[in-house]
Amino acid sequence: MLSCEGDAPAPKTCARGAPDEGVRGYMILSDDWDCIMTISVSEFSARPTPVAMLDHMTVAIQCRDLRKTYDGKVEAVRGLNLEIQVGECFGLLGPNGAGKTTTIEILEGLLQPTSGQVSIFGHSWNENEREMREWLGISLQETRLSEKLSVRETIDLFASFYREPRPTDEVMELLELTEKADSWVGKLSGGQRQRLAVATALVCNPKILFLDEPTTGLDPQSRRQLWDIIRAFQKKGGTVLLTTHYMDEAERLCDRLAIVDHGQVIAEGSPADLINRLGGHHVVEFSVSGNHDGASLPAWRALPSVESVRQDEGLIALNVKQPHLTIPALLETIDKQGGILQHLTTRQASLEDVFVRLTGRHLREE
Repeated sequence: MLSCEGDAPAPKTCARGAPDEGVRGYMILSDDWDCIMTISVSEFSARPTPVAMLDHMTVAIQCRDLRKTYDGKVEAVRGLNLEIQVGECFGLLGPNGAGKTTTIEILEGLLQPTSGQVSIFGHSWNENEREMREWLGISLQETRLSEKLSVRETIDLFASFYREPRPTDEVMELLELTEKADSWVGKLSGGQRQRLAVATALVCNPKILFLDEPTTGLDPQSRRQLWDIIRAFQKKGGTVLLTTHYMDEAERLCDRLAIVDHGQVIAEGSPADLINRLGGHHVVEFSVSGNHDGASLPAWRALPSVESVRQDEGLIALNVKQPHLTIPALLETIDKQGGILQHLTTRQASLEDVFVRLTGRHLREE
């Protein structure tokens, strides 16, 4: 049920989270405070799940045959299956329109699936929503916060939605926001706003952290600092579901990840496993000019130890197992074709190579 007092424009700021005892809903506040909207939730009647019971769970998030169809036509999610273990950092990667956002919103309990099952620590959103919101910390890619609140007031506001939040001063120190405690949100830099968004997710003392593009807009130092915060959260038994467009970030942070395209998981495993299975061990990149019309992609694919070939940003990229066998044969083929080698590099295969091979495009192209 929605209720609104005042005639202010549609509010920009949404304070999401579980309300404290006695609070019957969520508040959405406009920047000028003219409008206060209350979203009522059903009163929680089940007994809270003891923390000790959660500590003995081995699966944090599970979904089976998850499907979401819009207007009976557009299939955003098509039979997706995931199982995320307690204490792991799980990455969800995919191009725009792949179904990532829809999947995450269903897992967070913000969107109803068309069909399929979702469980968080063995509980479904239909049976225990009030208690389950105590377990989740959510940081969006573009969190809209009231610009006329201070950093401290913002974190205090989010902390008030939960039964056992972390101290605001502790969270500000963790995210290096103490010096900005009394600054208005509207005066913060992009990186500081991003850190504040993560702070609002951590203040609830969650069991699971949903991070959507958490390092977007951060400088390299702040980015690595946030990596350390995520690792520390994991060491204490926390579970992380991460989406990111930075392949190096996914490789460093994620214990396992799933690549999603067209609403389905097309590959799943640890970064190292996916690279070994799908990316090849090494990548040889080169470009050739001159009279080499006969040197088509099949000719490069026929070279020894080559697993796959693709054209990538003006270069030919070969995924190979043994570059010491491929490179001499490559140079010999170029010479026979009468071509001139303009560029040649070798490197270790990366998660980016896996993604491009599976989806046909770079993640940052989206």
